[in-house]
Order: sequence, then C-alpha cells, then structure tokens
Amino acid sequence: MGKYEVLIKRSAANELSGIPKRNLRRIVERIRSLSDEPRPHGCQKLSAQERYRIRQGDYRIVYSIDDAAKTIEVFKIGHRSEIYKKEY
Repeated sequence: MGKYEVLIKRSAANELSGIPKRNLRRIVERIRSLSDEPRPHGCQKLSAQERYRIRQGDYRIVYSIDDAAKTIEVFKIGHRSEIYKKEY
C-alpha cells in the first residue's frame, strides 16, 4: 500500500490548540501514522457516513479516506466527551 497524503481541515487544526501538550504529541503522531495505514487496527467506520474514527487516549480523531486520490482528510479532533455532540 502506498503512502497517503494527510490533509487537516482548518477547524480541526484549531481544535489542536486546545489540547494539553502532554496529549498533543501522541495525537499528532497518530495522525501522521495514517499516511502509512489509513485503516489501522482499532479504527471504526462511523455509521451513516463515509468517515472513520480512531482513538488516542481520551481523544478521538474523525477522518475520511479517498483511496482513488490517496488522501485522508481529518475533520474533527476532540475529547471523547465532546466529539460527537456537534455535527461536522
């Protein structure tokens, strides 16, 4: 499997600024690892949408995969207690 390009929406990038530094490094590493394996062990497909989510500690990363264009777009990054409250 070839490398995928990871794109982060501006709103998701802004959400990174509110995450504590001790968690931020692991979240960024997890997002970068998606370029090698877009569907890692433990990822879940969200029902009724063509989006996936992965866990990193108490945080969730929601993204979509375009296999034809070899891109991954990160839509939302947030704490598990807040991530599903708003539609994205």
